[in-house]
Amino acid sequence: MIPNVGAVDRTIRLGIGLFLLSMLFWGSGPWRWAGLIGIVPIVTATVRFCPLYAALGWRTCRRNADGSCGCGH
Repeated sequence: MIPNVGAVDRTIRLGIGLFLLSMLFWGSGPWRWAGLIGIVPIVTATVRFCPLYAALGWRTCRRNADGSCGCGH
């Protein structure tokens, strides 16, 4: 998989994912379990690959002049 999630996008995804997971502890009712959705942005931030971005041809990870990934891979 070629990384397509950049550094800023990754930070935002981690923040949103952690916020959603925290709903498991402070949420109530059915919304509490909606916090499990937070796993998705955490995983995509960790592996730096988003399948939706790949399907749409989007990339927030910049490329170097030689074509290599500029986000540390």
